[in-house]
Amino acid sequence: MAAARKVIITSAVTGAIHTPSMSPHLPVSPDEIADAAIGAAEAGAAIVHMHARDPKDGRPSQDPEHFAPILDKLKRNTDAVINITTGGSPHMTVEERMQPAALFKPELASLNMGSMNFGLYPMLDRFTEFGHEWEREGLEKSRDLVFKNTFQDIETILGIGNANGTRFEFECYDISHLNNLAHFHARGLARGPLFVQSVFGLLGGIGAHPEDLMHMRRTADRLLGEDYQWSILGAGKNQMPLATIGAAMGSHVRVGLEDSLWIGPGQLAASNAEQVTRIRTILEALNFEVATPDEAREMLQLKGRDQVGF
Repeated sequence: MAAARKVIITSAVTGAIHTPSMSPHLPVSPDEIADAAIGAAEAGAAIVHMHARDPKDGRPSQDPEHFAPILDKLKRNTDAVINITTGGSPHMTVEERMQPAALFKPELASLNMGSMNFGLYPMLDRFTEFGHEWEREGLEKSRDLVFKNTFQDIETILGIGNANGTRFEFECYDISHLNNLAHFHARGLARGPLFVQSVFGLLGGIGAHPEDLMHMRRTADRLLGEDYQWSILGAGKNQMPLATIGAAMGSHVRVGLEDSLWIGPGQLAASNAEQVTRIRTILEALNFEVATPDEAREMLQLKGRDQVGF
């Protein structure tokens, strides 16, 4: 009997899309964020995708001082791969967004592969009470927001990562982003194996229908050949269904409170670990094996946790 396929689970533990008033379970302080990531790793996540927040009001932050205590606690308490965002928040400058990854030189960092409209304002129809005014303002401003990721921005971040031995989770929100990635791959700036995170269901990007997922897969195969590892991220209610479909088609999976606050219809997830446990149960029911952090490092050809800058 053939060996079971290994599937990498990524947990994105807090992000910048959801705000503290939307869920009492969203981690905000450095200790809460670190503990959430450790719990997700213990549940089976090989990679933890890290954002930070200002502990005073939960505002997304790319200040390295907010990342430092999180990374220190993670380094001491888990061997999971630590993936630092360069996406930060669409409201930040590119210079702000790249600070933590440039300073801390992680094994893995995220990289958005194109500019896009980024509409979060429909959440104002579901959430009406906010503890901080910045929450409502941020959602409202997304009606007129372009998430800037120009070719120059991408090239700059690739150059910093390549110099530091950091590889990338290439976040592709639409088909054009795959074409952009193929461009940088052909130039030798994006080096294989490419870790392609296909993102579905964000307003401004590709939809969340299974046909959209299949279109992304066909396009990635055509443009990138066999020099990539594929992962699926479904936003909101699409998290578990699309991860399941993707895994059945050969993908890795990403879950976490950055991408969805929910564990079921109308039911808030109590933790990132709960979502990891749910997708792990699904994967194992499909006779897949969950990859360990070291197996993920091997598949993605990462430099190792002893080579980071924290």
